[in-house]
Amino acid sequence: MRDKHRLKKAGVWMMTAALFAGLLVSPSVHQGTSLPAMAEPATGKKPVPQGAIYKVNTEKKIVALTFDISWGEKAPGPILDILEQKGVKKATFFLSGPWTTTHPEIAKRIKTMGYEIGNHGNKHDDFPKHPNEWIQEQVGKSEQSIFDTTGVKTTLIRTPNGAFDKRVIQKLNTMGYTVIQWNTDSRDWMRPGPDKIVDRVVSKAIPGDIILMHASDSALQTIDALPRIIDGLRAKGYEFLTVSELLSNANVTSKAE
Repeated sequence: MRDKHRLKKAGVWMMTAALFAGLLVSPSVHQGTSLPAMAEPATGKKPVPQGAIYKVNTEKKIVALTFDISWGEKAPGPILDILEQKGVKKATFFLSGPWTTTHPEIAKRIKTMGYEIGNHGNKHDDFPKHPNEWIQEQVGKSEQSIFDTTGVKTTLIRTPNGAFDKRVIQKLNTMGYTVIQWNTDSRDWMRPGPDKIVDRVVSKAIPGDIILMHASDSALQTIDALPRIIDGLRAKGYEFLTVSELLSNANVTSKAE
């Protein structure tokens, strides 16, 4: 497994027209291209916001701390301890299927502590390299592993390595998934040192941000950086929400490629 995160910068930025948790989001069009406002929901289900979500547009000082976990057991426990010690009750963890199966107690602890759980796929490979049938199978496997372990039916997904294209986004949306990316990348997986991780997050975070971090063992420096990130953001007046709570608070900024 590798914890790389490539995010293509070219693409179409737009405001997604989405009815999410009862909130009407007004659409806007950039460069003359727009996406469908909403996937057709199954009976009794909420519509799924289209595109990959990077942040929400708001003046409120609210952000979502998100953590990807795809391997290891050294980082998750200490990170959960820090969140508990710092009184951070809202965060979102994206779990891979195999990791959840092999570390059920940690996954259950995430659920018991009240944190939101999303899907991070099964095999840690770039979705655009594979056909829709493979995506359906892999997401289904990880969804089942997470449900069997935690009882959570995931509706949020962060693709492995953050890799996607328009076809992948459309496939995941039709499966009922909201695709979550990030606006601020801690780059903790690059192991630049705790000081640089802290400075990058605290200096770049903006209202409505989705912040990418990792709780995999490839990013052990997150353990040292996280307390200062929490303190630094709080000193700036920020409140921490889950991704779902963030989406329900403001207009959504998304992108499709």
